[in-house]
Order: sequence, then structure tokens, then C-alpha cells
Amino acid sequence: MSLSLTSRTGTLFSRLALSLSTIGLLTGTLFFAASFTPSLIPRNWLLQGVLSGLAFGVGYLVGVLGVWLWSYLELPVLKAPAARWVKRAAGAICAAIAVIFLWQASEWQNSIRELMGMEPVDSVDPLRIALIAIATFAVLLGISRLFRLTLDFIDRRLRGFLPRRVAAVIGVAAAVVIFFSLINGVLLRYGIYVADSSFRAADELIEPDTPQPQEPNKTGSAASLLDWDGIGRRGRQFVATGPSKDDIAAFLGREAMEPLRVYVGLRSAETPEERARLALEELKRVGAFGRSALVLITPTGTGWIDPPAIDTLDYLHGGDVASVAIQYSYLASWLSLLVEPEYGGEVSRAMFTEIYGYWTQLPRENRPKLYLYGLSLGAMNSQRSSELFEILSDPYQGALWVGPPYSSQLWSSITARRNAGSPVWLPRFRDGSYVRFTGQENALNLPGAHWGPLRVVYLQYASDAVTFFDPLSVYRQPEWMNAPRGPDVSPQIRWYPIVSFLQLLVDMMTATTTPMGHGHVYAPQHYIDAWVAVTDVKGWSDADIERLKAHFAHMTEAQ
Repeated sequence: MSLSLTSRTGTLFSRLALSLSTIGLLTGTLFFAASFTPSLIPRNWLLQGVLSGLAFGVGYLVGVLGVWLWSYLELPVLKAPAARWVKRAAGAICAAIAVIFLWQASEWQNSIRELMGMEPVDSVDPLRIALIAIATFAVLLGISRLFRLTLDFIDRRLRGFLPRRVAAVIGVAAAVVIFFSLINGVLLRYGIYVADSSFRAADELIEPDTPQPQEPNKTGSAASLLDWDGIGRRGRQFVATGPSKDDIAAFLGREAMEPLRVYVGLRSAETPEERARLALEELKRVGAFGRSALVLITPTGTGWIDPPAIDTLDYLHGGDVASVAIQYSYLASWLSLLVEPEYGGEVSRAMFTEIYGYWTQLPRENRPKLYLYGLSLGAMNSQRSSELFEILSDPYQGALWVGPPYSSQLWSSITARRNAGSPVWLPRFRDGSYVRFTGQENALNLPGAHWGPLRVVYLQYASDAVTFFDPLSVYRQPEWMNAPRGPDVSPQIRWYPIVSFLQLLVDMMTATTTPMGHGHVYAPQHYIDAWVAVTDVKGWSDADIERLKAHFAHMTEAQ
């Protein structure tokens, strides 16, 4: 019985193998091989396996579509005996190509890891990668064959009363609509519902190490207009974990002020306008408009604010800082961007309109300087909070936008119109009086350039796939691949149609897995350089700045 079962299984696999398209296998293998070449972010065996399986599946589909087009044009094809020999030869060639590229994969991955200060790998675990790639391809193949069965079923029903080619076109269209409706209307919506529920539950979680503050000027205290539980997990972290005036004074060696932090959670009020009004009233209550600097923060999708972003600013200004943020989502940034791309911008604009409107009514000599800040999706939404023409008569003083997503309109426009000769990952825009770019190396001190009344700084890393993902990489090489390349971009990266797009898609989803100072993980010392330029910090020597960078580096290592 076992021999019979083994024989039937072998026959099944043999039939399945023979049913596969020869051209599809060849193009799939080329895509599979190209997927091992380096991209922006190092990949582990699991990600590489999924990516390689996906690339093989897409390549196989391209080959099958090519065969269909060849057949549709009624061009000559090989007869059965020759076709079988070609298929066997193609199988051998495919296996050889796969082995060669698998053997080279560790060197390619190390070309990125070395630039990011990561330990090299001796092997990429080819067996695990192969198994995961096969499983991924099998799933894609199953879906594609189910699609084909659906198409054939509709086609047969239509041929009774429609011309053959018309029936085929309608069948394809109907099958696409059915599959898209199933994926978008059932699977995707259910997945988003589950994700939203889990993120919401995490946001409501009360951590034992973040007790309700007792100081009256703290958001969430008994005197606050905002409930401690209602501001959510991210809000409680932001309010409770910042440096105290004692921490800042100990570093500076002089008296410091207690930084003021206001956070309005998604559950604090129903509408963006109501949450913005709450934010303004809480700012008034704690005396935020009596500080020297006021920062309007647009958080990431989950409501998270990168701690070093505001902690470093608090130190630079001796605690004489007030900052405010309003949550607009529970979802991770990429999910929030997919599901509610406009909502974050609406909330950011409501906050800016409410607070800026009040700020402009204050005497200019007695009001704080006003700044904007956002990271990732927060950077994109912060850029959308106001139009330049709206503030020309009374501009705010500056903005720091970090790791802006590739779809950020203002960032894209400035980058596209950069000065000739400046690279896309570190552009120079006109005379540098309005906007400047920087990365791991401080590039903000431009010779001969002078800041205007409004200072905008973009902090971005060349290896950040959230910023440098390019949808058009499907058919053309991204500009960041041109020379000179960024300091943490592998010189061995090459562009391949479709495959590079798939690689960058995976890179974007894993951009926060890199060591600090690379990818989408921004280091405190780079925030410090950016804030010094944006807020025009006075009274700090170069030695003091370096000491502050070392202080935060030590704090980061201790965590």
C-alpha cells in the first residue's frame, strides 16, 4: 500500500510538473535569481524565501502571458517530442541558475550589512529559502489556477450566445471583478478589522510603569482637561517618558524648566475639530504659550512619537519647550495610509488651524516660536496641515520632517525641482534659504547660504525605503540608483524590471528592522543637528553639541 501511495504521489507531482509552462519556468527562474540581489534593506531567510517565491510566481505569470500572446498571434510552436526535451533542458538550466545565485546571495547581503555596521552572514540558509519559495509559489499557482477555472466557467456559459473572442474578454473581466471583490471586500476588510481591533486593544492597555501624573501641568493629571485613560497608550508614553527639568539641569549644569507635553488621544473626542479644540484649551491651561518654543507634532499611524525627536529638543532649549500631538489612527502607518489616507491630513490640518489661529492673535514679542514636526506618515500629514500662501503674512518659524513617505506631495515636488547635480537622496533646493536636506552626515551648513524667516529641514536616509520606494521601478530604474549613491546603499544593487519593485515593496515593509541610523530608524544625533538648524539654537558650542550626542548615544545603548 505504501509503495502504491508513493507511486500515486510521484505520478501526481510528475503530472503537475509537466503541466507547468516551460517558458513560464524559465522566466520565473530569472526573476527568482534576480530576487537574491541586494536592495536597500538586508533580508533574513524568511523574507528572502517569500520574496523569491513571489518573484518566481510573477515571472512565471509573465512567461505564461507571453506564451498566450504567441499562441493568440498563431505563431508556430514546437511539436510534442521536441517540446518535452526542451522542457527537460530548461529544468536543468533553471536548477543551475538557482544554485549559482543562491551561492552568491550571502555576499550580496553582506554588501548591505557591512554599510550598516551589521555582522556578516556566512550563509542565507538556501534550504529554508527554497522550501518557503516553493510554498509561496504553490499558493500563487493555486490562486492563479482557481482564477483560470473561474474564467473558463464563465467563458463556457457565454459562448452559447456570444462570439468566442467577445466571450473570452467578458470572461476575463468578470473573473477579475469576482476575485477583486473577494479580496477587497472580504479578506482585506476582515484583515483590517482584525488589525484595527488589535491595535485598539494595545492602545487601551495600561502599563504598570506609567502611573497617572500628579503634577497639575501634566496632561492626564487630575487637573487636566484630558482623561489619562483616554489619551491612549502612545499618549501616556509621550507624556510620562520625557526628560524632567532635573534631568536637563543635571546635564546642562544650570537650572532648567519642566517641558510641557500635551497629547489628545483618538478616544478623547469624536471629531478632529473637537480634538483640536481640546488640544488648544489644554495648551492654554498648562501655560504653553508662555514658552519660547511650541511644537505641533503629527504622530505616526499608531499615534507613536519617536522619543529622541522631542527629548533632544527639550535638552537643546533647557526645557523651555511645549509640544502637542493629536492621534488620528490606531493602525500602523502603512495600513493607515492604505485605509484612511486622507484622515491623518484632516486631523493635522484641524490642529494647525486651531492653534495657529490662536497663536497669530498673540503679541509677536510675547508668543513662542512655532514649529512643525512629523516622522514617516506623520511627516506627510504635517506637510499637508497648511499651505504656504496661508501663512505668508505671519509664518511659523520652521518644520522638521523626518523620513517622509515617497507619496508626500510637497517633498516630491521639491525633490523633483532640486538643483542640477545634487543627488535625489540629498537634494539642494535653490539657494537653501527655505528648505535643506540632511542625512547621517550633517549637510545643513551650506557655504554662502542664508536662512530665511521660515526654516524647513528634511531628515532622510538614502537607505530608507519608506522615502525612496518608487512605484515606477516596475519598468524604470529609480534615480537613487544613479551615482553617486548614498553612504549606506550597496554599490552592488542593480535594477531589474518588476523584481526591483518587489524588492522595494518588501524593503518598505521592513524598513524599521535596520540598526539605528539606517533605513527608517532615525538616530538621536541626527535629530540634534536638524533641531539646531530649524530652531536656530544659541549658546551651544560644538563641544556641547557633541557631548549631548554622546549623552543620547549612551542612553540608547542602555535601553
